[in-house]
Amino acid sequence: MQVVKNILIMLIIGWLALLLFMPKQELYYKLESELETQEVKINEGSIEEGLFSLTIREADVYAKGIKLATANKIDIFSLLFYTKIEVDFLEIDASLKTMAPTTIDSIVATHAVWNPLGIDIETEGPFGSAVGTMDVVDNYIRLDFNASQANAPFKDKLNEDEEGWYYETSL
Repeated sequence: MQVVKNILIMLIIGWLALLLFMPKQELYYKLESELETQEVKINEGSIEEGLFSLTIREADVYAKGIKLATANKIDIFSLLFYTKIEVDFLEIDASLKTMAPTTIDSIVATHAVWNPLGIDIETEGPFGSAVGTMDVVDNYIRLDFNASQANAPFKDKLNEDEEGWYYETSL
């Protein structure tokens, strides 16, 4: 029993050391280089590294050289088996207002080992709130919106079923 206890303690210490000394900024730059192959570029104002997190401030997102959005703050928190990304105040370019709301107050995306094929998404904004999931195998997203009338500018992009308004697409 003592051997099992010592092995378990060593595994926990190793896991914590990996989390604390993980090169978070270098992993972010690797993500940026992978996105560049898809012609997506992120210009960040500043990057702050925490014990278990990475914070990106004033990030502009470009696709094929066209500015799509600006995020005030992006927090990435990871424990390896649980990852949470929070985006605070996302402002989408006005040219996309017929496809999406121009401002989103917050987006929270969560991925966990106990649901390896799905990413849970929650969002709030002037349109109300929405919750949904992304299937990472089929590249499929579904967001269920509340019954707010504020989402009228892009309501033609939403579908309705017995549960209410929803948006779904495959990437």
